[in-house]
Order: sequence, then structure tokens, then C-alpha cells
Amino acid sequence: MSVKPSRIDRIFHALGDPTRRAIIERISDKPVSVSSLAKPLKISLAAVVQQLQILEGSGLIRTRKIGRVRTCSIEPGGLSLAGKWIAERKALWEMRLDKLGEILREGD
Repeated sequence: MSVKPSRIDRIFHALGDPTRRAIIERISDKPVSVSSLAKPLKISLAAVVQQLQILEGSGLIRTRKIGRVRTCSIEPGGLSLAGKWIAERKALWEMRLDKLGEILREGD
């Protein structure tokens, strides 16, 4: 496997939480400030910051501070890495199913 398992583990761990997925969805269109992200969520600002740290540590988002405002945006490489990992698994299983189909056709 060409991808480090620890990086993939962090990505899927981050995506495994509904709050973190909601954050990813909110910032998919454009960068959003942390305070704006926190408003619709039913958790404290401190909890939002913890979720952002997990997302940033996984490489799915990046944050930038300008003055007193911290803004979050998508890090496309993180989602691409997850997509690549899924595509590799899918290709492997499609190949196995194709071989199984050939074996079954030979038996007819």
C-alpha cells in the first residue's frame, strides 16, 4: 500500500464523527470562521476547537489566523487521499469478482 496507514487511520477517524462531517460540509464551499462554525452546532466553542484540531491533524482542513479571527478551509489533499484509498480497495474487489465470474462461467 502506497499510503501510510496512520494517515488513513486519522482521516477515517476524523470522518467517523457526525460533528466533524458537518464541519467539513460547512466549509466545503468557502472558508468559514470558527465562531461561525460553532453557532449552529450544539456544542461549546471549546468543543468545536477540539473537533477542528482533529480535522486539521488528519490533514482534512487547514486553519489560518488573521488578527483575532481564525478561519477554516478544506485541505483537498486529505479528501483525495481518502478517495484514492477507497478506489484502490474497490479496484481490488472488482478484479476478484471478475475472476470469480470467469471461474463460474468455465464451470458451465
